[in-house]
Order: sequence, then structure tokens, then C-alpha cells
Amino acid sequence: MSEELDGKHGVQSLEVGMSILRAMVTGKRSMMLKDIALAADMPPSKAHRYLVSLIRSGLVEQDRLTSRYDLGPFALNLGLVALDRVDRIRLGLAAISELRDLTNETVSLAVWNERGPVVVRWERPRRPITVNVLTGTSLSLLGSAAGRVFAAWLPEQQTEALLLREIESGRVPEGIRTIEDARRLLAEVREHGVAVISSGYFAPGVEAAAAPVFNFKNEINMSIALVGVEGTLDLSEHSPALAALKDACVALSARLGATALPAAAAGEGAD
Repeated sequence: MSEELDGKHGVQSLEVGMSILRAMVTGKRSMMLKDIALAADMPPSKAHRYLVSLIRSGLVEQDRLTSRYDLGPFALNLGLVALDRVDRIRLGLAAISELRDLTNETVSLAVWNERGPVVVRWERPRRPITVNVLTGTSLSLLGSAAGRVFAAWLPEQQTEALLLREIESGRVPEGIRTIEDARRLLAEVREHGVAVISSGYFAPGVEAAAAPVFNFKNEINMSIALVGVEGTLDLSEHSPALAALKDACVALSARLGATALPAAAAGEGAD
């Protein structure tokens, strides 16, 4: 009977142990027993009993010098395995489909490869006049919204050669003549958390906005872009479309394990 009840109602002791782990994760640092007990809303004596078992299982470890508790090697291994099993492209495809439904705009997903940003998928809106985005298209770093997003958040040593090549080719937006000009433009993208191109897009007659998606290392992993016929997208600072784009990227970043989004990318300070 007790096993049957356990099957229906769960194991209470396990749930208590999970509340302690949850408190430690929320704390984001090693913690003293009293702080863990307070966060888990239980007496320190009870928290200590559970911590002993969690240490034996490898989910928690204790620093003998400071007496502080932190997540143990098995907890870290569980997290890494879970992240390794996350299919970022599958999650990205679901995100752009939802954003297309929400905004009724063309939405594309881009990733980075050795040649720069490349479109891996796009979703067409339900309207008569749309922009077709070809899967596999390599994007300009300075002449596309998604390209600017990658160039803004990737390490400069990873993008500088490509940026210089674009500048030397002359196929860059008006006002970009030197690498210093490009750096100022990319600093503005980071400040606003989104790249917006209403004119001068690498494809004539097109405008776009893109935002970054971060992974569990808080590194840019993908970019999502709204793309439309020039003059049809509301790209003003407080437009619902831009807000929806940022929200979609923040939500997807969270699914990929990001924990420290840049303030602007998270929507803070964008006013």
C-alpha cells in the first residue's frame, strides 16, 4: 500500500531534498547552512540531515575550510548532460515559428560557421507581399541585421578579419569606411540589444531587425531576425514587433541555459 501511495503522490523526502538544491541554485554561490535553511524554509537541523545525504550522493559538497555548501560533481554532471541533450536548432525552429505567428512577419534563424552567419531556416507570414529568405544564405556582417548581431557579441578576434574584408570590398553601409566606424556601429547594437536596418540592407528593398540568442556559457549561439519589405515593418524603438523579437530571444536563451544576458539584450535599459 505504501508503495502504491508513493507512486501516486511522489516521494516527499525527495521533494524536500530538491527544495534544498533549488535554494542553492537560486543562491548562485556557495552558502552557509543557515542561509540554505532560510531559503528552503526549514529548520537548520532538518536542512543539515538532507545535506548529509546529498553530499553522499555527490549532488552537494562542503568546503571544510569555510563550512560552506555548494553543488557537487554529480549535480554539475547532470547539468552538462542536460545541456548536451538540448537540440538548439529544434528549439530555434519552434521559436521562429511562434514569433511568426505572433507578428505575422517573415522570421529567420541564423547560426555562425567559419564563413560567418548563415540562415538555417525561415518562416513565411500569412500576407500577400513577403520577403523570401533562402536557407543557406551567407549574411553580410555589416549589411544584415543578423550579421551585426553576431559581430557585436562574438569576440573581435573571431570577426575582425571578416569585417576588414567587407570594408575593403566597399560593399558596406553608408558611413562605414574603417574598422573604427564598424566598432562604433556594433557598440550601438550592443547598447540597444538589437540590430535594426531600415535602409542600406545588403538586399535592396528589404529591412530587418535581429537580436541575439545566448547559450549556457552566455555566448552568442544564434540570431533571430524579423525581415520585411522596406517601409512595412515597424522598427521604431518601442514597436511591438521589436519587443516580441527581444522576448523570443530572451526566452530561447533561457531554454539554452543562459544565466547572465547583457542588460540591453534582456530588454533592460532599452527605453
